[in-house]
Amino acid sequence: MIHPRNIVISPIITEKSENQAQNQNTYTFKVSINANKIEIKHAIEKIFSVKVLDVNTIRMLGKPKRLGKYSGKRPDWKKAIVTLRSGDKIADFEV
Repeated sequence: MIHPRNIVISPIITEKSENQAQNQNTYTFKVSINANKIEIKHAIEKIFSVKVLDVNTIRMLGKPKRLGKYSGKRPDWKKAIVTLRSGDKIADFEV
């Protein structure tokens, strides 16, 4: 089994994600690209001691980048939008 801290990489804190956290009780995280919804749910519940109702995942494609004549691509990554039970909060997102 993968350690929960290796599944959840970091929270995504933007204006849109803060509004969703306040109004819809959903939080956004950058997660491991190999993690599935069940692993993400268990990791969030274990790390933050909350009850997860729903997990939506999105595969984000890396953008192409250039530096002079050299071209490359940023790595692909996965975003998870997690809905919590009403009354549960994650303190890291509170401003």
